[in-house]
Amino acid sequence: MESNIAGLPATTAPATFRQGIKDSLPIVIGYMPVAFAFGLNAVKLGFTPLEGLFISCIIYAGASQFVITTLLSAGVSLWIAALTVMAMDVRHLLYGPALRQRIPGALAPRKTALWAFGLTDEVFAAAISRLSRDNRSWSEDWMLGVALCAWLSWVAGTLAGVCSGNGLLDDWPAVSAALGFMLPALFLSFLLAAFQRRQSLVLAAALVGALAGLWLVSIPMAILGGIGGGCLAALLSSLKEESRD
Repeated sequence: MESNIAGLPATTAPATFRQGIKDSLPIVIGYMPVAFAFGLNAVKLGFTPLEGLFISCIIYAGASQFVITTLLSAGVSLWIAALTVMAMDVRHLLYGPALRQRIPGALAPRKTALWAFGLTDEVFAAAISRLSRDNRSWSEDWMLGVALCAWLSWVAGTLAGVCSGNGLLDDWPAVSAALGFMLPALFLSFLLAAFQRRQSLVLAAALVGALAGLWLVSIPMAILGGIGGGCLAALLSSLKEESRD
């Protein structure tokens, strides 16, 4: 570690908006083809290009967009579709508190409101990864750069998809399947980058909860089971460490 003249550790400069744009590139590369596939799928299901683009701009929920468009096109009521997607995305309620616990200092309300809208799985994982390495290097400007570029790439990918028409990937089923796998694969790569050995129990509990929910009920319950199992394991680990102290 470098030191200053007084012999004290040098402080890490906060990351800039430009660095956020640079660090968002892995997310952008992962988002573009999946958003393109969503745009194609939305048009295929009967949504207009404007409706597909609107969903990506406002809902901005990744895999949940595929679910809600499929449910609505199948005639499911809007309330049922909305509740299903809410169950799938309830994990986002934990992202803000998890970040705030690691962020040093105060936050600017206006900036926070902007990057909080773009707090997807991958943006959250990128932020946790940086905070885990050195929380002094995290900044809201950096977060805005990551979140903004991620959102723009998702909207741009959707726009390209809805403008390409219907049936473009019908002759390429392997490509279509790969596009659907890219989002979870991208999130997993960020998660592993921030993973620490002491978190193995939490990860194992989350996996067990998710598999149990998937086996016994459905995909939304798998998400809830994974969240519940991971939170319970983290709470027990925290209580165990406090009792040792």
